[in-house]
Amino acid sequence: MLQVSVGQRLTHSTKLFASFLHSKTMPGTKRKRNDIPAAVDKKVERPDYQAWLMKSEPESRFENGVDVKFGIEDLKLEPEQTAFWDGVRNYQARNYMMSMKIGQKAFFYHSNTKIPGIAGIVEIVKESYVDHTQFDKKDPHYDPKSSKDNPKWKMVDVKFVRDLKRYIPLPELKALHQEHKSKGGPLAKVALFTSARLSVQPLTDEEFKYILSLEDKKI
Repeated sequence: MLQVSVGQRLTHSTKLFASFLHSKTMPGTKRKRNDIPAAVDKKVERPDYQAWLMKSEPESRFENGVDVKFGIEDLKLEPEQTAFWDGVRNYQARNYMMSMKIGQKAFFYHSNTKIPGIAGIVEIVKESYVDHTQFDKKDPHYDPKSSKDNPKWKMVDVKFVRDLKRYIPLPELKALHQEHKSKGGPLAKVALFTSARLSVQPLTDEEFKYILSLEDKKI
């Protein structure tokens, strides 16, 4: 019968334990890049939005002595009825603007007014570029933390397309959103209510078409 000494048994056990350690990643240790499961490296697919909703204030309100009023009627008075959409200081809203493409449409939404709502349609005519107001100390949207070498904020140019046949007020949209949430419908997850704080919001093609159809609805 083969005799195995205590020393040999310990040596064998030590080798097995070392082999186990070599094959496992111990708690608290960092994984090497090639140890990360493939699923972690997959890019998150984001919806390819084709339409938008952009909020602006149609009534006078002063910030640092500057009137920030800009409604759809003001847009009509701009040269070629075109203006840059400046002053966005929310990262998510900025990112949405950076996703915009020339030719895409957006609803012009009147905010911070007695009855907020959708007034008309604009078209994206210039894709995102540096918002110069972030560097202007006299501008209400001046950002001292943004540098010209590494600007934080972007804007796009929009052009007036048309007024809606009727103004679509927020209460009407909210009632439809609540109905669609409970019974199903295109406005169940619309960003106007799920991401209400954003001044620039994405719309799915279904959402945009449904909201647009409301202009023909008799009230």
